[in-house]
Amino acid sequence: MDRRIISLGHACQRGVQGTRHSGVVTEPVVRRVDFGYFVRPADETGTGSPRVDPCLGYLVDHPAGPLLLDSGMGTHPEVEAHYRPRRRSLAVALAAVGARLEDIRLVVNCHLHFDHCGGNPELARCPIFAQRTELKAARETVDYTLPDLVDGPGLRYEVLDGEAEVLPGVLIVPTPGHTLGHQTLVVRRADGTVIVAGQSHDTASEYSADVLAWRAQRDGHAPPLPLAPAWMARLQELDPARVVFAHDHAVWEP
Repeated sequence: MDRRIISLGHACQRGVQGTRHSGVVTEPVVRRVDFGYFVRPADETGTGSPRVDPCLGYLVDHPAGPLLLDSGMGTHPEVEAHYRPRRRSLAVALAAVGARLEDIRLVVNCHLHFDHCGGNPELARCPIFAQRTELKAARETVDYTLPDLVDGPGLRYEVLDGEAEVLPGVLIVPTPGHTLGHQTLVVRRADGTVIVAGQSHDTASEYSADVLAWRAQRDGHAPPLPLAPAWMARLQELDPARVVFAHDHAVWEP
């Protein structure tokens, strides 16, 4: 398992309010960032009806500087016609949680579909963490994403081949499924680990179902049983206290 720590050097001069003493962040704080919403067409919901989904990112205010997971929705005429999004710009969304564009030091995308990396071009000065398999798919697969969001001017990547510790106490864990290169962010805190699952699951209920399937398998329950993703054991090993998602306001708790 490939795990490494990326050093940032000095901490940023200004971040969002978190757990602080004398103005200094003393442990990571995870804040939801609201990028707006879009309307998922009926043929994508499995219910026969359209559904309005939120588009959520997460700001991790860390002693070494703020990290942003996902950056909002990109724009394209076909996107506008198909998903009818209502956006909050990256700057406005960050301001709502007390941060500025220039505060962000690191970017992590759970994957590179248009609704997760739309603000990346505005953060070109920051390293972007992505799995090698995800970056390859985004660059080589037709209609996978909006190409300018992936290879726009100045964008630079920290390419990962598996698990990595990108800041002390902050892990990236591969969680393939929605895409082959999907990844999840794990933030260790004194009051319990927060897992930012991105779109590993569309909803907290779907995540809960897979946790229960994993538990049944672990407990040796008689088959037949649903299959949980192979990586669920790794996430549960990290003992999550809360799990949050890109397209659901609900929070999973054990």
